[in-house]
Amino acid sequence: MLAPRIGAVMPEKRSSARLQKVRNFGVCAHIDAGKTTTTERILFYSGKEHAMGEVHEGAATMDYLVEEQERGITITAAATTIAWDGHTLNLIDTPGHVDFTAEVERSLRVLDGAVVVFDGVHGVEAQSETVWRQAARYEVPRICFVNKMDRGGADYDAAIQSIRDRLGAVTVPLTVPVGAADTFRGVVDLVAMEMLTFEGDQGADVVRQAIPADLLDEMEIRRFELVEGVADHDDELAELFLEGGSIPADALHAALRRAVLARSLHPVLAGAALRNAGVQPVLDAIVRYLPSPLDRGAIVAKRPEDPDQRVAVEPDDDAPLCALAFKILSDTHGDLTFVRVYAGTLRQGKGVYNPRLGRHERAMRLLRMHAGDREQLDSAGTGDIVAVTGFKETATGDTLCDKEHPLVLESIRFPEPVISMAIEPRSTADKDRLEECLGRLAREDPTFRVSTDPETGQLLIAGMGELHLEVLKNRLLRDFRIEANVGKPRVSHRQTVRGPGRATYTFQRLIAGIEQVATVEIEVRPGEPGSGVTFENRCPPELVSRAFALSTEEGARFSADGGLGMGFPVIDVQATLVGGRMHETDSTPTAFQAAGGEGFGAACEAGGLVILEPVMRFEVTTPVDFVGPISSDLVRRGALLEGDEVRGDLRAIRGTVALNQMFGYSTAVRSLSQGRASYSMEPAGFREVPPDERRRLTFED
Repeated sequence: MLAPRIGAVMPEKRSSARLQKVRNFGVCAHIDAGKTTTTERILFYSGKEHAMGEVHEGAATMDYLVEEQERGITITAAATTIAWDGHTLNLIDTPGHVDFTAEVERSLRVLDGAVVVFDGVHGVEAQSETVWRQAARYEVPRICFVNKMDRGGADYDAAIQSIRDRLGAVTVPLTVPVGAADTFRGVVDLVAMEMLTFEGDQGADVVRQAIPADLLDEMEIRRFELVEGVADHDDELAELFLEGGSIPADALHAALRRAVLARSLHPVLAGAALRNAGVQPVLDAIVRYLPSPLDRGAIVAKRPEDPDQRVAVEPDDDAPLCALAFKILSDTHGDLTFVRVYAGTLRQGKGVYNPRLGRHERAMRLLRMHAGDREQLDSAGTGDIVAVTGFKETATGDTLCDKEHPLVLESIRFPEPVISMAIEPRSTADKDRLEECLGRLAREDPTFRVSTDPETGQLLIAGMGELHLEVLKNRLLRDFRIEANVGKPRVSHRQTVRGPGRATYTFQRLIAGIEQVATVEIEVRPGEPGSGVTFENRCPPELVSRAFALSTEEGARFSADGGLGMGFPVIDVQATLVGGRMHETDSTPTAFQAAGGEGFGAACEAGGLVILEPVMRFEVTTPVDFVGPISSDLVRRGALLEGDEVRGDLRAIRGTVALNQMFGYSTAVRSLSQGRASYSMEPAGFREVPPDERRRLTFED
């Protein structure tokens, strides 16, 4: 049951008028779909940049890191603010490579809408599905942009059909390309029933003209289908449609907006960003159809002292502060903490309360970011996305609020790392600095983990893939100037429990002359995939106080992260403190923390520990001549093939495979296809290792 709303918005409030003109959106895509090229055009046409930066020249504005410019890919999500048609647009350009999927995850958590870019030749690709699922999980309305319509093999209708088939999306085309490949020369706006060409300085001038006579019949049919499709999802338009007669553009725009906000429809637009065509209609669609912070409405928060009590927080500048820290970025002058303000006003130099830390942190400077550049602000209001300096211990996913009105927002869940490697400094003098810098990188990137091998004492780093770890290694060398040696990549295994287990553990030890005593009874059972380790306290406080229960949880989590002596962290386990006993004088937080760790381990042993290995979902795109050899090689690697799909003159092979079998696959697939095939992978969870692999891990390693 929701408690009374905080900061209810009244129509006459000035913040309401301002917020109606705000759009917080991200640009997402599979790698090489043209996402950053599209973003560069958005910056140029909105007047934010006076020249277009090209990805292939290493000059893209939003790819401002040296590593991004050298590789020609987006690695970190970059934010900027632009203006279009009297609206303020806060834009986040997200990475397309699966190794950096955490950047997409945390961006979508705080955004109100998204533009998903698809390749006009390939349609939906592997990472397209990933970002679509992420957006759906956060209930983010989406607009689709089918790019690269100037390329040979581009097929607009086939790309839209792939969106419907593979993503289960209900789509309606708003623009239709005129021509294809070399003959592509513009788009038809089906709402206004006009042809648009993009002329002048780098396509900046949108010229509207009559639809050519030879296309008019087809476009009238397509507009009828558009109106019919929208009417199926909007009662107001359905009434107009059933009355017959023409549907005015304004009525269609309004109905489309309602359907997009309800996430029942996804408009599709066509273009060729590299040819400077079709991007301005995307900007118009962002303003017309994607939600403002007011449209997204109240968000649900919890009371830190009572997680069962929920509060609806309305977007209102005058309400108590409620904001979410969603990204940390190491900077030469101190860490930058990126914050989305959901209610209230964040002011420079003022303290904000962090419920997780139980204390205030001071916002020394507020910055509006434009990729690597920044503009200082005095304050940030509801709906703003800004960077803050001065926060020392605030982490990704922390809520920032008013101490008199403490709230906790839903945090951000990140995937588990799947690959690790050993790292060591080249000189003993660098050991402490290396560990410090790795800690900074881990605070910045929630999918990057640092640990110590319990058997060898080696320092281990873990991440989402070989590229992920290589980029982080290069940052150590370039940004932190630390020379380090790294070992070969290896799979990051995990553990979970096969079934329920229960254990009672008593910790009793004399430490520094003081008797330390604690007894806990812990029950474990398998959790939902991807849930990590959850901990619930069901023990009566007269047996174990709330403070000691928190110490027990700390011990259990520490034990889970440490791998219960085997070095494989525990995941997807639901732990419950069901009983215990406090000593009148000798119980301490330290004793309960130790008892919690040992009791959790014993309960997991009772439930039957299972070693897990990461599984990847893959997609190999190849000319049809090489389908046989590539499929055979994948089967030899233990892959489970799920089918293939024709994409023009190419074939896409999809399936799942253990990551352990895919090291060095880039070389193998090039050899099998004469360099003409490409592939991508994304994490698909964990599965139990085969018996031979378990024996090797438990006895030989």
